[in-house]
Amino acid sequence: MDKEKEKRSPIANVLKIALPLCLGGAILYWMYRDFDFRSIGNVLLHEMDWTWMLLSLPFGILAQVFRGLRWKQTLKPLGEQTRTSVSINAIFLSYASSLVIPRVGEFLRCGVLKRYDGVSFPKALGTVVTERAVDTLVMLMATAIALLSQMPVFITFFNRTGTRLDQFFNQFTTAGYMVTLICGIAALLLIWMLLRKFTIYNKVKDTLRHLWQGVMSLRHVDKAWLYVCYTLGIWVSYFIHFYLTFFCFEQTAHLGIDCALVSFVVGSIAVIVPTPNGAGPWHFAVKTMLILYGVESNAALFFVLIVHTVQTFLVILLGIWASAALALTDKGEVRGEG
Repeated sequence: MDKEKEKRSPIANVLKIALPLCLGGAILYWMYRDFDFRSIGNVLLHEMDWTWMLLSLPFGILAQVFRGLRWKQTLKPLGEQTRTSVSINAIFLSYASSLVIPRVGEFLRCGVLKRYDGVSFPKALGTVVTERAVDTLVMLMATAIALLSQMPVFITFFNRTGTRLDQFFNQFTTAGYMVTLICGIAALLLIWMLLRKFTIYNKVKDTLRHLWQGVMSLRHVDKAWLYVCYTLGIWVSYFIHFYLTFFCFEQTAHLGIDCALVSFVVGSIAVIVPTPNGAGPWHFAVKTMLILYGVESNAALFFVLIVHTVQTFLVILLGIWASAALALTDKGEVRGEG
């Protein structure tokens, strides 16, 4: 049995990398199959206002910094201490590594804290579970706000076009249904893969106990108001990071914060599908929302391609920075830092 697992292991590892890449690539190919890539240079050099793009980048960094600070705070009730710089650099590195293998960063960043500050890996992983639960709650609240605030827009759209819900779904092409089906299957595969991760530990009982401690850690978090501020800071920064890019393009500059909020929420939900940095599903979701708000299809394609590429490049740069910073960081348990 062990030999069979060893034989399957390399194949499974290859599939974990290949399947997300193929899924994202397939969706991008379907979206950009008739796209004129030669015109991108003209848009980048002459039609795009880079000032707003540059102004958006610090907020992308700030979101990850807040995430690192919040993570450090949730570890303290468990008796685990980590240096602020290590916690933040672990976040930077985790997002960059997830560009190669989606979701692997969640395990990698726990390993970074274990290696450099002696933090318990299972306890750190438990706080990641807590973090995901909190972020899911925030996204549900943001989704409700977006839907309620923009309901008149959707009603007006359907009234003006005379479109009923059944007619709306009838307009889906076969390719559109295939993309939706593939995304759903990929999400189920992600859940299955994450559940299997927990079987790799030799001491299952001890591991699950530590995970439970991590989940329950929020009851004992010092300065709960600060935790809330960090959480709001993360998502407000993410939103501003996205919203400011609207002003880079003439076709989206006039859309307003309401459209940005709806697009942001839909895009954030789309990245649940396991592709590198949400490539493919994010493009499809945001492009669809922009078209709903009246943006011409080709302009929407330019927007999602350029914005996602620039923001992904920022993640890569932060990962390189973190790798260099951690290479110069001393290893050892941290017990005295407050």
